[in-house]
Amino acid sequence: MKKVKIYDTTLRDGMQAEGVSFSVEDKLLIAQKLDEFGIHYIEGGYPQSNPKEEEFFARVREMDFANAKIVAFGSTRRANTKVADDTCINALLAAETPAVTIVGKMWDLHVTDVLRCSLEENLAMCSDSVGHVKKQGREVIFDAEHFFDGYKNNPEYAMKVLQVAADAGADTIVLCETNGGCLPQEVFEITEAVYKAFGNVDIGIHCHNDTDCAAANSLAAVQAGATHVQGTINGMGERTGNANLCTIIPNLSLKMDYETVGQNKLELMTEVSRFVFEIANLSPAMHMPYVGESAFAHKAGLHIDAIRKNEKTYEHVDPKRIGNERRFLISELSGASNVLDKLEKRKMITDKTLARQILKRVQELENEGYQFETAEASFDLLIKKEMGTYKKSFSLVKYHIDVERNPDGRIITEASVKLKVDGKTEHVVSEGDGPVNALDGALRKALEPFYPGIKDMALIDYKVRMVNARAGTAAKVRVVIESRDHDDLWGTVGVSENIVEASWLALVDSVEYKLIKDQEKKASAKPE
Repeated sequence: MKKVKIYDTTLRDGMQAEGVSFSVEDKLLIAQKLDEFGIHYIEGGYPQSNPKEEEFFARVREMDFANAKIVAFGSTRRANTKVADDTCINALLAAETPAVTIVGKMWDLHVTDVLRCSLEENLAMCSDSVGHVKKQGREVIFDAEHFFDGYKNNPEYAMKVLQVAADAGADTIVLCETNGGCLPQEVFEITEAVYKAFGNVDIGIHCHNDTDCAAANSLAAVQAGATHVQGTINGMGERTGNANLCTIIPNLSLKMDYETVGQNKLELMTEVSRFVFEIANLSPAMHMPYVGESAFAHKAGLHIDAIRKNEKTYEHVDPKRIGNERRFLISELSGASNVLDKLEKRKMITDKTLARQILKRVQELENEGYQFETAEASFDLLIKKEMGTYKKSFSLVKYHIDVERNPDGRIITEASVKLKVDGKTEHVVSEGDGPVNALDGALRKALEPFYPGIKDMALIDYKVRMVNARAGTAAKVRVVIESRDHDDLWGTVGVSENIVEASWLALVDSVEYKLIKDQEKKASAKPE
């Protein structure tokens, strides 16, 4: 297999994404995860840019990496400055990384209008910088910034810049599609021209996603001869982002027969994607190819029926190969096969009549505004109700919520809940930060004497969505609650025109699921 080296720039380009900022600790954790994944180069940032970057390079030197080389990134020497005196070049060397990336201008427009120096001086800046760093014993990666625009505008000059960098000792020449405006055919043709002219130097590709073609452009460059691909995890980056390594790596490995991080590491791809999203404090992109939660989620009944017979019918790869999993979604589009699969996974009876009965009930509820895709616990309870095995742990007599605003601006929310449990009536009151929090507190307080295990349960997420928005303030709302205990995480749903009632329905399902789960666990632990 041909090998393509993967260069990750999440810690620099990725951090340029709007709303993203990594601490030094964040960057060190991500670097460690990328190394475990098998990434060949991890670009740490621009050492001279701020104290945080200086600290990162100082601390990363103390870490051991099994697969990756840490890379310092910076620009060529400034115009009319001796390379040995240039602060940027000296900062790159002071970072003491085994590899250094130097970015140089390819587009004559940038040379004359941004650097404001002569074209000849820019050639000297690129040559001097590469040569000086190379003489210090570092591997040098030359990022040819705006190469494709430069080549289209003045191909002779763009190639001349590459030539001086190669002659000065650059180990890899990376063609940067910096403005993200090219299409795959353009990238292929121009990369092929460079590959034919510089066959003795490794050719790389660095793409941005402004036409939504960054991944496709990167693959086109590899087809044209590039053996080094730069990008970020999850495609994070400035504007519309960078080339997404979570798409590129599996495409190269599974579709094009290139060796990247290694087949034994590929199954970590989904974990790495979600790890970086978590560190960046971003919600994972559900619909991302390969690693998204929805990448192998099936909803149409015909599709699910086919997949249950042969997985290849509606999946282009086995999700396990990149560490993801197949999911069958319950909805009004589902067929009996979908529900039957859910029953089988829960080790319940494989009764097709029951499956159709449950499907009919799902369709009725979804017509009212329910969705069970993220509310598997509510679906489990629905199955039990349709099977006739559901037993209430408690019943509601009434609840009441009171919200007061004091003259000092403090808002006090109080909820009272009256329940019947085992023939006994419990009437309790609880304060909370809001109606749902107060209701949750009162419900727990009423149930704890009967079900102590409820103390282990916590509500961790709460989402509200309008179902029929055109109805305005009279619209139905759907509330989805996520809860967890020491062992599990589960979702429940409630729908009503009243947001408090929708919240109560979702809360009750969440608590009932916990109590039933504990009872079943206790029963299974008893010796026969």
